Order: sequence, then structure tokens, then C-alpha cells
Amino acid sequence: MNILFAGGGTGGHLYPAVAMAEEVQRMVPGASVLFAGTSRGIEAREVPRLGYRLHLLEVRGLRRGRSLKDMAANIGIAADFAAALASAVALVRRERPDVVVGTGGFVSAPVLFAAQLLGKKTLIQEQNAFPGVTTRLLSALATEVHLSFAEAARYLPKQKGVMVSGNPARSFTQVDASAARKHFGLDPSRPTLLVFGGSRGARSINNAVLRHHDLFCAAANLLWQTGSVDFERIRDACPPSRHLQIVPYIEEMGVAYSASDLVLCRAGASSIAELTNLAKPSVLVPYPYATGDHQRHNARALVHSGAAEVIEDSVLDSEESAAAIMELLHDGARRSAMSEAAGRLGAPDAARHLALRIISLAGTKQGS
Repeated sequence: MNILFAGGGTGGHLYPAVAMAEEVQRMVPGASVLFAGTSRGIEAREVPRLGYRLHLLEVRGLRRGRSLKDMAANIGIAADFAAALASAVALVRRERPDVVVGTGGFVSAPVLFAAQLLGKKTLIQEQNAFPGVTTRLLSALATEVHLSFAEAARYLPKQKGVMVSGNPARSFTQVDASAARKHFGLDPSRPTLLVFGGSRGARSINNAVLRHHDLFCAAANLLWQTGSVDFERIRDACPPSRHLQIVPYIEEMGVAYSASDLVLCRAGASSIAELTNLAKPSVLVPYPYATGDHQRHNARALVHSGAAEVIEDSVLDSEESAAAIMELLHDGARRSAMSEAAGRLGAPDAARHLALRIISLAGTKQGS
């Protein structure tokens, strides 16, 4: 069985593909897995590190502006796409995959389209509540389309073969909350706010938390992943405290989630998958410059279900926002209701379910 995964640029597009690939190889030992990506994306480093083959294509995303400069740039980008499509056709012919799986990012479009032109079975996995351009354009020709949010279906031209399967995410083992807080040197008896913004951090979240960290630490623990860029600045600005732990990056995220009563973070698809799988109440701060404003759509889906609250990036540093976060952190009944709602949205078996669909499309029996 040969499977070609196309997706990357960011971890949000790459890691769901990796999770599916791992499950496919676990279920079908000996299955051949190949990734297609670009030299500029995270996949250029991560895919070889994980031991998978990687084929690189040169492709860029269209600029969304309407200036003459943007339009001129898009002419060159269109030419690059045509060349990438030709390379993708050659790749598909050479590798002869049984199924091509697209998970988003610039590279998924030419590879999926090439596979569809050649009559190959294609599966699209969409992480966001507002589907990306590739999903919207190529879903009509896809064999199956798997969504993370039911809300995404309204933006697709067809409904046949479209299903809600969740977003493959990292799995974590939950541990005792008190022990988890002790692990990070925090007061085990206090409610705990976990703050993160990705490996590089989120500047506006960091600035807002820095402004109000005294308020948070007065009646709670603050476990704060700043990212590498802001770490030294924030560490130097905050005096040591038993109720404050500042780190550039948290390797043991399962322990961090276990320590937390409430999470403050962006509304990226991977973070939301982790939050819902672990039934964690959250305050989401959508990144205002995300492509297609997809983080706001993701956040709205959780708010609509009662699983999260949203604070806009532009007002996060206000006194009112800080007070609202603290009020929620100390409202156990409200957080419990949000936790139940988040859990109903979780799909911890998403990677396994999607792997089974890939295997089925390939016509391969599990374990063969």
C-alpha cells in the first residue's frame, strides 16, 4: 500500500498528516508513506527527522491584496503553480500512490489536483471551521472530505463524501492536578491559568499577561509559555514567585494541561483539538491576521457550543479582560459546564478513524 501525504508550511497542516501516517503504518506494517512539501515549510525539517521520505515542490500561495504589486507577484506565483503541477503529475505517476491525502498548505493544491487529474483516490482533511482555498476548490473532486468542524460543511460545493471526523492531534496522559502543579513548582492548592501562544509565542498575549500578571498571581497560579522570542524580556520583568512559572517552551504539555483549570491561547486548529480532546475550558484570542480569518471561525464554533470564551486581540490588555479571565478562573460551576461542552466536541480517535478511511480507500486489509 502506497500513501502520499501533501501538506505543510505550518505544524497545523503537517502534524495531522504525521498522526495519520503513524496510524496507517501501525495498522498496515510495511505500508509505504511519502510526504510532499516545500523547502520553506516546517516539513523540510520535521519529515526527514521523523524518518519519512520527503519530495520537495516549489510553490507559493497567492497574495490576497489588490495592489499592482500583488497582482504582478501573482503572475509569477501562477507560473510557479503550473510548474509545481507538472512536477506533481510526474511524482504521482512515478510513485503510483493508492491514495493521496491533502492536509492543507500551499503544496497540497498541486499534488491533490495532479492526483485527481490522474484518477487517483484523494482524501482531504480540513482542520479549520472555515475551509482553506484548496479544500473549497478541490473538495468537489475529492473521494472523501473529512472536517474538524461541522460548520465547515456549509462552505463546500458538495456534501456527498463529506464527514466530520475531528482533527488528529497530539495525545496526552492526564495526571493528578496537584502533582502537576508541584511539578512546575506552583502552589498545588491554587487554581491555575495556563498561557501559551506557540513555540515562538504570541506577542500581544505576552504583553497583556505581563501587564496583569500581578493580578493573576494574587489569587491564582500562572503557568506561562512565552515562546523563545519574548522569554528573556518577560522573565527579567517578573520577580520570582511560588505562583508564577515562566518558560520559553513546555515539553511536557500533558502535565501542563493537567495542572491547569483554564487555558488562555490562540484559536489555531491544533490547539483547539487538544483542548477539546482533554475537555479543557478556554479563553481564546484569535490571531487577527490568520489567513481567511480562520481562527475567529474556529473560536466561534467553540463559543457557540459553550466550550470557550473569546477575547479579541485588540482588547486583551484591558482591565476588563483581565478581570473577566480571573472571574472565570474562580467560577468552578461555569468552568465545569464549559469542560463538558468541550469534551463533547473532542475527537481523540480522529487519527485512527482517518487511517481506517485511508486504508479502506486503498483497498487494503488491516494487518496485510
